[in-house]
Amino acid sequence: MSVPDLLKSYDFIVCGGGCSGAVVAARLAESGDATVLVLEAGGDERIPEIEDSTIWMRNIGSERDWQFTAEASPSLNGRKAPLPMGKVLGGGASINGLVWARGHKNDFDSWAEETGDPGWNYESAVELYKRIEDWQGPNPSGLRGKGGPMYITPPNDPIPVAPALVEGAASIGIPPVDDLNAEAVEGDGNCGIANINVKDGNLRVSTAGAYLRPQMGNPNLTVLLGAEVDHLIIEDGRATGVAFSYQGQSLTANASGEVILSLGAINTPKVLMLSGIGDEAQLTRQGIAVRQHLPGVGQNLQDHILMAGCVWAYNEPEAPRNNSAEFTFFWKSDSSLKTPDLQPILEECAFGSEVTREEYDLPTDPSLTFTLAPGLVRPESRGHIELTGPNASDPLKIHANLLSDPADMKALTRAVELCREIGNSPALKRFAQKEIMPGPLKGDALETFIRNAAGTYFHETCTAKMGKDALSVVSGSLEVYGIKGLRIADGSVMPSVTTGNTMAPCVLIGERAADLIKAAHA
Repeated sequence: MSVPDLLKSYDFIVCGGGCSGAVVAARLAESGDATVLVLEAGGDERIPEIEDSTIWMRNIGSERDWQFTAEASPSLNGRKAPLPMGKVLGGGASINGLVWARGHKNDFDSWAEETGDPGWNYESAVELYKRIEDWQGPNPSGLRGKGGPMYITPPNDPIPVAPALVEGAASIGIPPVDDLNAEAVEGDGNCGIANINVKDGNLRVSTAGAYLRPQMGNPNLTVLLGAEVDHLIIEDGRATGVAFSYQGQSLTANASGEVILSLGAINTPKVLMLSGIGDEAQLTRQGIAVRQHLPGVGQNLQDHILMAGCVWAYNEPEAPRNNSAEFTFFWKSDSSLKTPDLQPILEECAFGSEVTREEYDLPTDPSLTFTLAPGLVRPESRGHIELTGPNASDPLKIHANLLSDPADMKALTRAVELCREIGNSPALKRFAQKEIMPGPLKGDALETFIRNAAGTYFHETCTAKMGKDALSVVSGSLEVYGIKGLRIADGSVMPSVTTGNTMAPCVLIGERAADLIKAAHA
């Protein structure tokens, strides 16, 4: 085994090369002035399963997935929900469903209110997105970006059922739009063909390829794959380095400037707690010396809920295209809500849970069926993460608590009704031979189905939230309270999860973090 040739000290150490970490590292390294080390637990993302956007589901449960599983939950009829997260360069941006959703105006304005920092408001978010995007579609409002690192496009020749679903949604009063990420994110809801990060046919554009790869020839940037962070080195209240495992060896790296945690909403709070940063009572139970009492570490876990799902058999077989998820809509389960809370999405296969797949005998050939999967993107349920021991090898207990709040069951019930109404509408008759799942269930039978079908949308967030209240872990500048030289830049800092797929907001968090860090060290 070889020991990597590390510098005596780096200006910045970025822990995690995923949706946010790849962005932070690339932006800090691009001038050539600062030395940057990226510690990524996963491997190289340049493999067919990642690069081919049509087969992204093959990564779920593979070695490119951390394969986290939530604790058994009564709210899911005792099921243990899988919680996929990317363990590869690019993180979730390398294994996810490739849907680019900016998030609603109200999301960012609420972040600004919680932090007292206008740099997080919607107006500021739009300017960051314009820097990030290389948008290939129409831009009459000027709200989209052109020439940025992330190639974003409408799907090329979408599967025919996708525009039919737009027609079906419009027939029940959900307005169609050409672009789900322009003025659409300021309103009450709409439907359309999703934006995707795919180019040259079926080639995935991840943050690894868009941001980090172009900088990896620079001598000031070191990207170490297969490096799993164990804990932070803290001296006199300051993060001065990182202890990590590499090829069976225990190593350390030193940082003279800052350490940035971008490990995601499960591993970021884990590393904080193993480093003595978290709730004093939990740390003491595990025999961990308390460096900083922050009771919010690992709390406030939020995840969108995706149901698997409302399934129809095709009249004629149709193979998946593009990202296999080309249609979506945002709508309110209750018209009195300020922000849309539902986001069902097309899955170009028979999308079932471990229970419903067997119960309904769903076909495995994706060309035979399509699914309109009900999704809840403003959940009231909250979970938390718990250590089981003082070492990095000790497993976590992840209490996802999906559907634990009755409001979420009510909202998902409405989502199922909407999906069935669209899928059984006249616009879909030429595609849908019959409804396979769930059929016209009501009352307790429908609730049982929802609990058996509900799971993660792969959007775990909010476990080290920014803000000013007692559960806040970082300030609006993403600095960890009470520890110098330490910031967090990933989905864990969201005070509340965004309305829609979380990849785009995580890229935005990475861009804002890089701006804040560079300004602090100018």
